[in-house]
Amino acid sequence: MTSQDTASHSYSLPWVIFALAIGGFCIGTTEFVAMGLIQEIAADLKVSIPSAGHFITAYALGVTVGAPALAILGAKLPRKTLLLGLMLFYGLANAMTAFADSSTTMLLSRFIAGLPHGAYFGIASLVAADLAGQHRRATAIAQVMMGLTIANVIGVPFATWLGQSFGWRTGFEFSAMIALATILAISFFVPRIAPHASASYRSELAGFKNINMWLTLAIGAIGFGGMFSVYSYASPILTEYTGASIKVVPMALAIFGTGMVIGGLVAGWLADKHLNKTIVAVLVSSAIAFVIAAFSMTQLYSAMAALFLIGFTVTGLAGVLQIRLIDVAGEAQALAASLNHSAFNAANALGAFLGGFVISQQMGWVAPVWVGLFLSLSGLAVFKLALTVEARTN
Repeated sequence: MTSQDTASHSYSLPWVIFALAIGGFCIGTTEFVAMGLIQEIAADLKVSIPSAGHFITAYALGVTVGAPALAILGAKLPRKTLLLGLMLFYGLANAMTAFADSSTTMLLSRFIAGLPHGAYFGIASLVAADLAGQHRRATAIAQVMMGLTIANVIGVPFATWLGQSFGWRTGFEFSAMIALATILAISFFVPRIAPHASASYRSELAGFKNINMWLTLAIGAIGFGGMFSVYSYASPILTEYTGASIKVVPMALAIFGTGMVIGGLVAGWLADKHLNKTIVAVLVSSAIAFVIAAFSMTQLYSAMAALFLIGFTVTGLAGVLQIRLIDVAGEAQALAASLNHSAFNAANALGAFLGGFVISQQMGWVAPVWVGLFLSLSGLAVFKLALTVEARTN
């Protein structure tokens, strides 16, 4: 715990994780509610559903750009100060989305809102891992990430219901309010943690030369994309293919999110025991889940079970790759931890794009599920390559 201020030894790790997880809940709610309200947003801004998918892509690209930039710029800042600044930025940007009145302003606001996302999760993960210690760090990070996954059980369905009932903008107003709650929680519960003594702009920038870091990021950017190829279009898949009422969508998203919560915790527990085997297990089981889902979307109950299974299997990849990045990043800890979320939002952009593409090419509403299978298997192939390169470079 060398980075911790000697003046701040009094803290409660569960409360620290709770405060950081509220931020994850805020970010998860905001990121995924755009998918839950995609039909309402498209109708109000007078664009097609595949075009509305570009708003999801814009957010993901904002994360991809913002994570490394803000991690490097904040390398010398105390981590608590950086977390507070990032969440303030996030809350204001989502308030801006609530006032978007055209597709152009919507695209711009979603891109801006994405900028602090990755850096927040990256720094929050480092704080949790630092305070939890070597043998509980995967579990601690999984618990922080649980804020994001619980958002899919509670926050996204509630914000989706708000958007359906009172206009889609209220979903983003709700997210801005959670950002304020996060700022208060971090202020009270997170101890002051100084940057590592070796932290510098130069050491973070040096991480860009680390091939093991880039291959680990590629696993997430590709292997996680399948979840977004399905999640982004879950609403129209259920209404247009399964034949469900749109009022069922919040419940379906909650079931999807429940799978994510459980799967993330299980993967974190397993990763503390054997990291690489857990990564393989996540990618293989997610591929199987997509095959099952492809044949389960015709009936409402089987479709919901399939969504649960996808959430349960795929989501664990986030936390386990965060640990792998910490191990291979060397001195570029903040950069690597933040880039993990760039990778997952590249997966968001890739999944949303490919899912929209196969739909627009008249391949059918189930086609995004087959995209998920392809991306999970591709992620597994990249992990095999990463292990080979790591063995040669060590």
